[in-house]
Amino acid sequence: MTKADLVRKVSADTGIIRKDVALAVDAFLDAIKDSLQDGKHIEIRGFGTFKLKKRKERIGRNPKTEEKVMVPGRVVPTFKFSRAFKEDVDNANQDDSDK
Repeated sequence: MTKADLVRKVSADTGIIRKDVALAVDAFLDAIKDSLQDGKHIEIRGFGTFKLKKRKERIGRNPKTEEKVMVPGRVVPTFKFSRAFKEDVDNANQDDSDK
């Protein structure tokens, strides 16, 4: 599902015009990005948590030359689904596999 598909579905489910839904979706995504850029995490109960993780410096390998290179440490955004979300998805897919 793409962002356009998401906008179309939310618009159809709520009756809100697509243009307004697209603005809301973009604002939501921007709020997540801004919060992570400020070093904060975002927890959406029942859905999941966006947070930052620090990756340590490590020794990597250039696959073409086999030369060892130092890969610098960095901060990466991550997302972890909530337990309730994972259970809902698992239950829905188990129902589908029974058919």
